[in-house]
Amino acid sequence: MQPTKNDNWLIMAINGAGVVAAYVLLALSLMKSPDVPLATKGYWGMGIVLLTLSLINLVKYRFDSRMSEDRIRQIEDAKNEKLLEEFIAEPKP
Repeated sequence: MQPTKNDNWLIMAINGAGVVAAYVLLALSLMKSPDVPLATKGYWGMGIVLLTLSLINLVKYRFDSRMSEDRIRQIEDAKNEKLLEEFIAEPKP
């Protein structure tokens, strides 16, 4: 059984970068504005929304990748089982 190539790596990398960017922007906002005006609270809100969306997408693509690998593994197992049954069922001379 050969390992499958995952085509979602780019999307997962972009979403991972989005998570890191959201954390950096939130930390930067905290450091620059200790008195927390309303504009900063809105900025934090946007950062939290970005972080949440990125994490949801990251988890979704991880589940999709695992489900795809499981499906391929099941197909290969069924194919191997059928080949073994055919080999056993062949009459030997």
